[in-house]
Amino acid sequence: MLAPIVLFVYNRPRHTQQVVEALQRCELALESNLCIFADGPKANATEEQKTKISEVRKYIHSIDGFHSVTIEESEINKGLADSVISGVTKIIEKYGKAIVVEDDIVAHPFFFRFMNDALDFYQTNQKIFAIGATMERFSMPLKYEKDIFLTYRFGSWGWATWADRWNSIDWNTANYPIIQHPTKYRIKKICKGGADLWPMLQAQYQGNIDSWAIRMGYNMSLQNKLCLRPIEALVTNIGMDGSGIHCGDDGANLLPLYNKKTYSISLVQNPKLNKKITLSIQSHFCVNNQTSVGLWKQMKRRIKQLIRLFRK
Repeated sequence: MLAPIVLFVYNRPRHTQQVVEALQRCELALESNLCIFADGPKANATEEQKTKISEVRKYIHSIDGFHSVTIEESEINKGLADSVISGVTKIIEKYGKAIVVEDDIVAHPFFFRFMNDALDFYQTNQKIFAIGATMERFSMPLKYEKDIFLTYRFGSWGWATWADRWNSIDWNTANYPIIQHPTKYRIKKICKGGADLWPMLQAQYQGNIDSWAIRMGYNMSLQNKLCLRPIEALVTNIGMDGSGIHCGDDGANLLPLYNKKTYSISLVQNPKLNKKITLSIQSHFCVNNQTSVGLWKQMKRRIKQLIRLFRK
């Protein structure tokens, strides 16, 4: 059974249309179920914002090109985090797995194929917590020959997972050992995926951001699990234009989409972490400020290690 595609939309009609048109071009689209969750207007929404929400809802009711299209429209504004948590939970309880995109993630035609292949291939590999499809502009080892790699960093721009992994997540940051007792060991562990993750988790706990992704990433780290991704991107983000609440201006950090005309991504049994890739990701996501345990100094040491590794 193919995994359903779960799409979250809100008030960006132009972006939503681009995303859906890309999904319609994907291999396996006609055999896949598309499940759309549309968030509602905020209490203080302007007339312009309400109009855009209405435009999105009108458009999604015209969508075809899939095995089925189901739509759930919220009368209230849940916010992205609650929308994703509740929406994915509902779909994954029914199907046992899910492929998830938001209204600014444009997929490559091979996106569904890779995600479904990886979900089937690695379903019993409990080391893998999620499948990602994005690829940041960090350096890959010159002699790395595999089509996929493992990372400590969860990728939230086009991803997939299974029910058992999803249902293991505790969304309440107040319960997290790292919040209750922020030891050097625990901070270092989450920062294996990038030194920016600990400040983000702190911001989530303090209520300064509302992110489901940092909580999912932390639970992945807590369980000593990993995210599997392709070495060439199968999605790109078109929301780096100020139109989204959680989008910055780092679109330039994303690599171009997979450019082969035929599908040739090979999956391997029991993939291993690559030290050079891990160090490259850590240097790419290093922070420019020193935290209470000297993370910036740690990152500088890792960058030096990375340079030495790539010179070998």
